[in-house]
Amino acid sequence: MSGDPENPGQPERAAVAAFADDFLVGLREWLAIPSIGADPAHHGDVAASAHWLADALRRDGWPDVRVWDEGPALPAVYACWPAADPEAPTVLVYGHHDVQPVDPVEQWHHPPFEATVIGEELVGRGASDDKGQVAMHLLGVRAHLAATGAAQPSVTVKLFVEGEEESGSPYLTRLLDEHRDDLACDLVVFTDTPLYGRDAPTVCTGQRGVYGAEVVFTGGRSDVHSGRAGGSVPNPATAIARLVAALHDEDGRVQLRDFYADVTEPTAAERADYAALPFDEAEWLANAGGAQGLAGEPGWSTLERVWVRPTAEVNGIEGGYTGPGLKTIVPARASVKLSFRLVPDQRPERVADALREFVARHTPAGLHAEVIARGDGVPPYAVDVSHPAVEAVRDAVQAAFDQPVRFSRTGGSGPAALLHGWLGVPVVYLGATLPDDRIHAPDERVVVPLLLRGAEAAARLWRLLPERLS
Repeated sequence: MSGDPENPGQPERAAVAAFADDFLVGLREWLAIPSIGADPAHHGDVAASAHWLADALRRDGWPDVRVWDEGPALPAVYACWPAADPEAPTVLVYGHHDVQPVDPVEQWHHPPFEATVIGEELVGRGASDDKGQVAMHLLGVRAHLAATGAAQPSVTVKLFVEGEEESGSPYLTRLLDEHRDDLACDLVVFTDTPLYGRDAPTVCTGQRGVYGAEVVFTGGRSDVHSGRAGGSVPNPATAIARLVAALHDEDGRVQLRDFYADVTEPTAAERADYAALPFDEAEWLANAGGAQGLAGEPGWSTLERVWVRPTAEVNGIEGGYTGPGLKTIVPARASVKLSFRLVPDQRPERVADALREFVARHTPAGLHAEVIARGDGVPPYAVDVSHPAVEAVRDAVQAAFDQPVRFSRTGGSGPAALLHGWLGVPVVYLGATLPDDRIHAPDERVVVPLLLRGAEAAARLWRLLPERLS
């Protein structure tokens, strides 16, 4: 194999270093495209972003590159580079190229679509979520080929980069159905998750799911004077407050019927890994919006509450008069927006049924209740940590970061369960960003040396998988 003559045991590292400058130039060029999928005014930019990626893949030598832009989904990119060995495993790398809106733009210290290098950081929308990580995998394939001196990868590598993940992937199931043969694989590598910390690299093994709904209580046709009717008719705002108060018990456990019945807890080994990770409470609170203290379900650490425990959160309450001064009314309507983070093996549809039953039990006589679902929800997913592909990812990351690597999860949600269900194969995670990269916020950034280490891990993973999956 080719590589660094001074470090023959690390050919992937030498190859990544050789391509690093070109990688950064290309990533900055891609980040300049404002591919905001949620904004119809930027749908043309999403298409431009897809074609930029397709062109970059062709320049790298990928023999099969396509832009799926037949609609109604925003343009996605598919590519395939077959292995020389027809019996080698096929691996599908999943990511997305759409980005979040930049509001409030006045809080950015640099233009969000003029990627700026500040020391080791690259600041710009999409730098971390998720263009930086997709580009990391492109670099990983280049480095793998250079390190092995081969013209084809050791595994068949497929790439699927969708264009509307930040909008909830509304047409992902349609894409998976229409392109099932193209996307067929033995393993999915999901590249939209962070490391635990710069000095504590981890391999993610799961994501929580999510279900969201709005509960609306309606009393009369219009607000009524509280002196005329107060105390004689049910108050929707009071009823909503009581419903919210009943959502948790005094220990913080969710009170939907059988809410915890389907919960699968992490293994003892996983919990030991979580406990061994460095945790600074003050720093964690600062990164949690400047929260003033910890709270949550007893018996679980803060990391476990975020990663492996289900939750119910009030996202907003509305009802009655909230303007300046006092307006003495009984409101006709009040509502609350709720979201539930789910863990394996909870299902959004079962939580939806439980919520409707809970609302029915807490609807006073004289009020009409409506539960409005915000989509079908996203199922949770976790991969078995003993799967040989997970072990291969862990070994590749450990070699790239030169230190032991523990398991983690992420509290956010993504389409991993959907990919697993439709493609029928395990999903493993390989990302190299940080929880404090300010994704979805002003001054989003990525730490470039971490992306390079991630590319090195990916390059090594392609070499490890044929033996590990045999």
